[in-house]
Amino acid sequence: MIDLHTHSVHSDGTQSPQELMAEAASLGIHTVALTDHDTVAGHREAIDAVTVTGVSLVRGIEISARYEHRSVHLLGYLFDPHEGIAQHCIRLREARTDRLYSMVEAMEEDGLLTWQEVLDASGDGATLGRPHVADALLARGTVESRDDAFATLLSARSPYYRPYWAPELGEAVDLIHEAGGVAIWAHPRAVGRGAAHSWSSIVEGLDLGIDGLEVDHRDNPRSDRDILADIVTERGLIRTGSSDYHGTGKRNRLGENTTSPEMFEKIAYKASMEVINP
Repeated sequence: MIDLHTHSVHSDGTQSPQELMAEAASLGIHTVALTDHDTVAGHREAIDAVTVTGVSLVRGIEISARYEHRSVHLLGYLFDPHEGIAQHCIRLREARTDRLYSMVEAMEEDGLLTWQEVLDASGDGATLGRPHVADALLARGTVESRDDAFATLLSARSPYYRPYWAPELGEAVDLIHEAGGVAIWAHPRAVGRGAAHSWSSIVEGLDLGIDGLEVDHRDNPRSDRDILADIVTERGLIRTGSSDYHGTGKRNRLGENTTSPEMFEKIAYKASMEVINP
C-alpha cells in the first residue's frame, strides 16, 4: 500500500515521523509520503526511520496557496528542498502564526480561548494552524470535534476568522517544479473546508501546470470522485489517493485511501529526487 499524504508533530499531526512510519509498517503500508504543512522539518527523522521500520519514504510537503481568492493546498513530492522552498516555508510559517495569534486574540477578548492553550495543544516546533486552535477549543469543551470547530468558530464566515498571506497557486506550482518536484492538487473538491472550487475553476487551475489530482480522499464527496478521475484520465494526469493522516485520535485512518503502484511510478519517474528505500 502507498499512502501519499500524512502529517507529523512538525505541523498539525500528533505523532513523530518515527511513530508514523512504525504505524505504517504495522498496517502493511510499504510507502509513505510525509507532507507536513509548509515545512520539511520532519524529513531527517523520517529518513532515519526507513531502515528501522522497513517503510519507504517519499519526502513531501503540503503548501498553502491561494486560488481565486480562496485557500487551496498543493502537495509537493520528491523535490530538492533548496533555498527557494526554505525561504518560502519561513515566510508562510510566519504569516500563519501572525494570523493565528490575531484570531486567538479576538477569541480571548470574548473569553473563549488563550494563546497559551493553543501552544499547549501544539508540539514544539510545529507549524501552527487552525487545527491547533480546534484542539484547544475541544480540550475546553467549547466544541465537540475538530470538524465542529471548523464549521463554526474557525470557518471563513466566523467573526474570528482572519486571512493570511499565501502564494498564488501558479507560484506554488512553479516553486515545486523549479525544485524538481511533482505538484498534486490536494482534496480539490473537499467539503467541510468552505465552499468547494467549481468544476470550471479546477479545470482552469490545471492549466497552471499541476501534475495531478488527489482524487481518493475522504473529504472529496464520493459522487465527485468519478468526475475527478475522468478529468485526470482525459488530461493524462496523475491520480492519487491518500489518508491525510494526522495521527492517533483523529478521524482519518492511515492507509484508508491509497495510490496505485502505476500512478506512483509516474511520480517517481517525473521527479528529480529518489524515493528513500530500506
